[in-house]
Amino acid sequence: MLVRSIAGLILAKKRNTMQIFPEKARELWNKCELRALVLTSLGLQIILILIGNWRKHSSSNKIRIALWLAYLSADSVATVSLGILSNNQEDNSANSSSGSSHDSTDPNYVIMAFWAPFLLLHLGGPDTITAYALEDNELWLRHLLGLFVQVGVAFYVFLRAWNSKMLNFLAIPVFVAGIIKFGERTWALRSASNEHFRESMLPQPDPGPNYARYMEELCLRKEEGFHVKSTVIEASEARGAHREIRKSIDSSSEMVRKAHSFFTTFRRLCADLILSYHEITKSRSFFKHISSDKAFEVIEIELGFMYDTFYTKAALIHSWTGAVLRCISFSSTVSVLFAFKFTNKEAYTRTDVIISYILLVGAIILEFYAVIVLLTSDWTILWLSKHKKIIVAVDRYIFNSRPRWSNKLRQYNLIGISLKSEPPKIMVLAKLLCIDKLLEKYRHMYVTDVPKHLKELIFKQLKEKSSGDNDDFRGCKELCRSRGDHVLKRENLYDKFGSTIDLEFDQSILLWHIATDLCYYSSNPRSETCTDPNRDVSKLLSDYMLYLVVVCPFMLPNGIGQIRFQDTCAEVSEFFNQRKHKKDPKEACRMLMEVNTEVHPSEVKGDRSKSVLFEACILAKTLESLLETEERWKLISCLWVEILSYAANQCRWSQHAQQLRRGGELLTHVWLLMAHLGITEQFQISKGHTRAKLILH
Repeated sequence: MLVRSIAGLILAKKRNTMQIFPEKARELWNKCELRALVLTSLGLQIILILIGNWRKHSSSNKIRIALWLAYLSADSVATVSLGILSNNQEDNSANSSSGSSHDSTDPNYVIMAFWAPFLLLHLGGPDTITAYALEDNELWLRHLLGLFVQVGVAFYVFLRAWNSKMLNFLAIPVFVAGIIKFGERTWALRSASNEHFRESMLPQPDPGPNYARYMEELCLRKEEGFHVKSTVIEASEARGAHREIRKSIDSSSEMVRKAHSFFTTFRRLCADLILSYHEITKSRSFFKHISSDKAFEVIEIELGFMYDTFYTKAALIHSWTGAVLRCISFSSTVSVLFAFKFTNKEAYTRTDVIISYILLVGAIILEFYAVIVLLTSDWTILWLSKHKKIIVAVDRYIFNSRPRWSNKLRQYNLIGISLKSEPPKIMVLAKLLCIDKLLEKYRHMYVTDVPKHLKELIFKQLKEKSSGDNDDFRGCKELCRSRGDHVLKRENLYDKFGSTIDLEFDQSILLWHIATDLCYYSSNPRSETCTDPNRDVSKLLSDYMLYLVVVCPFMLPNGIGQIRFQDTCAEVSEFFNQRKHKKDPKEACRMLMEVNTEVHPSEVKGDRSKSVLFEACILAKTLESLLETEERWKLISCLWVEILSYAANQCRWSQHAQQLRRGGELLTHVWLLMAHLGITEQFQISKGHTRAKLILH
C-alpha cells in the first residue's frame, strides 16, 4: 500500500508538470521515457566498469569528473526507472479496468516489467567500483535499506505483471542475479567500513599463560623445601624473527606473493592498530636487501591490494563464496538470453524486444569484462603462484604491461604563479558559479613523472635512517619526528639553518620552496650549467610539497599554510608589478636575490603579513655563500626527502587511502615504505613470545 501511495503521488505530480508541454511532446515523452532511462542506466554501468578501474593508475581530472557523474547518476537513474515502472502499472490498471478479458495485463507492461531485474543488476554496480570515496563505505546501512526497498519495488512490479507467460518465468533467474549483485555491493561496503574493517583484523582473545596456576606451583614447591628459580625461555619464533630469506624476486609471482604477505600484516596501519616487533623486524630485513626499484614495486602492489579492499568487490569475488555467486549470476543471465531467443515475442513491440536483447547482451558483456579484469589482476597472479600453475612468459607480460599507479608528481610553483598572465575569460563564468577558487588551484597545477633517481634517493635515505642495530626501533620512532634537523645535524649545519626548520611546518615548506627556486635559477654560472640530478630532484620535491600545502592541506599537519601562501603570492606580485617584470623566472629570481636584506624583514613588516618571501631570499643567499654547488644541492635534496618523510608519517591513513582513488600519491608510497623500514610510531616494542619455567634445586 505504501509503494502504491508513493507511486500515485509521483504520478500525479508528473502529470501536473507535463501539462506545460504540447500534447504530442507529452505522448512522445511518455512513450520513450522508461526506454531511454533503462538504456541510460546500462550506459552508466559501462562507464563505471571501464573508468572505475582506470582511476587506480590515472591522475586525470577528466576521468575523475566523468566517474563522479556516472557514480552519482547510476543509482538515481535505476531507482527512477523502477519508480516509473510501478507508476506505469497504475496507468495500465486504470486503462484496463473496464475490459472484459480475464487477463487484462498489457503485453507492453509485461516486457517492461521484465526489465526490473536488470535494474537491480545495475544497482548492484560493477566489480571495479563499489565506493567512489572512502566515506561511501560508511553508508553501508543506507545501501542495505536500499536493497530491501528496491528489491521490494522490483518484486511488486514483477507480481503485478504476472500473467503466467514465459517472459514472467524468464525474469526469475535475472531477479536472482540482481539480488546477488546488489547484495555483493552492500557486503563489500560493509566490509570496507571503518568499524568492520578494524574488527576483521582484531586477533582472537588470548589470556596468555596461567599466571595464578604458575604462582601456586611456585609456592607449593617452596613449601616442599625446594630452592626454586624462575627463568624465562625465548620461543623459537622470537629467535628466528631476525632471519629473513633473501632470495630473488625477479618474477612477478614472487613479487605479488611477497606484497600480499606484507599487505595482510601492514593493512593494520589503516585501522589505527599497532604492529609487533617481529613483524617490523622481518619487513625491515627484507627491504634492506633489495633495490629501490623492487622496493617501490612491492609497495605499488601492496597499495593496489589496499585500493581493491576499500573501493571494489575484490575481497569477495576472489573468495570461493564470490566465485560460486558469480557462476550463479553469470549462468542465470546466459540461460535467460538463450531462452529469450526462442520465446514467442509476437505480442511485444519490436523496440521493446530490441531493448530486452540489449539489456541481456549488455549484462553478459559486463560480466565478461569483469572476468577479464579478474584474470589480469594481482589477486589471480597470487592464486596461480600459490598453486604453482603460473607460466613465466605470461607472468612477465601481465606484470610489465599493467600500470599500478599514476607514477606522477603534481607540481605547484609560487614564483611561476606570480609570473603567469591574467586568468582566462572562463574564470568570469566560474566566479558566477562560485567555483573560481577551485579552478584557480588546478589552473596553476602541472604534472610530471616521478624520476628513477628520486626513488633511489628516497629509498637510500630511508635505509640509512633505519640502519644500525636491528633492535634500535626507539631511534626509528625519533626519526619519524625529524623534518630536516637530522640532515642538518649530520652535515654540522644545524647552527646555520636550524631556525628555518624549527618553524611551523607549512612556514618551513614555503621558506625552503622559495629558497630552492632562487638557488635553482641562480645567476651563478656554475649553477646554470649544473647537471647534478640532486638539483632537479630538489626542484621536483619543492614544487610537490607546495602542491600539498595549497591543494591538499588535509594531508599535512594543521597550520595556516594557505594564508601564508596567499600573503607571499601577494608580496611577490607586488614586487614584480612595481618593476614591471612578468616573464622570465631566471630574471625574476635574479632581481629577488639583488634585494638588500641587511635588515631582517620581520623588523620592517612586523607580524601583519605572513609572507616569507624575503626570509627565503636570506636563506638562499646563505646557502650560496656557505656551500659549493654540489654540496648545496646534496643538502637541499636530502632535506626535502626528510621533509617529505615527515609529512608522510604525519598524514592520517584515511587521507592516504583517499588518494589511492586519484591515481596515488608519492607521499602514500613513502608512508608505507617508511613503515616497512620500521620508521613508524605504530608498533610496540615487546618482549616477544616467552614462557616462564621453574627450575628446582
